[in-house]
Amino acid sequence: MTTLIVGLLIWTLVHYFKRLMPSGRAALDASMGQGPAKGVIALLLVISIVLMVIGYRGSEDLYVYSPIAGMGHLNNLLMFIAILLFGMGSSKGKMRAWFRHPMLMGVITWAIAHLLVNGDLASVVLFGGLAVWAVIQMVLVNRAVPDWTRLEPGPVARDIRLIVIAAVLYAIISSIHIWLGYNPFLGTYG
Repeated sequence: MTTLIVGLLIWTLVHYFKRLMPSGRAALDASMGQGPAKGVIALLLVISIVLMVIGYRGSEDLYVYSPIAGMGHLNNLLMFIAILLFGMGSSKGKMRAWFRHPMLMGVITWAIAHLLVNGDLASVVLFGGLAVWAVIQMVLVNRAVPDWTRLEPGPVARDIRLIVIAAVLYAIISSIHIWLGYNPFLGTYG
């Protein structure tokens, strides 16, 4: 569990660094150069993900609550929506203009979907922690940039492309879960 928490803390602090300490981030860019500084940040994020995965997979099964049977189906729907939201962040279609923070909303949706089907402590720490991180990140971004101009909607063809890509990614992610022994199409995990 310690490895999971350390990974989550690194993820959180690295993401908050720019928002909470903009002068520190500017100093890092000035001392190293913007490219190398981004490389260090990216490396820290990769390390945090590796630690979260290792910590999560190695955690004991300490159950906080029992998921409701059949929630896997809602999880599957929410996961497709989460993938769409992640993709909306870089999409140029009509849907991109709907939300200010589609990627962070995707993290929250992803986290809620997983909390519906996983009641163990490691899941609560990982998915709950990332959901809280995303909500706070939205608040910090909104505070730093209070005036948001809605993006101009793009062509519907870009939205269709996004949906097709999301469907392919959903199939890949589902296949990986099945390979790991967590078939998301059984209605519940366990």
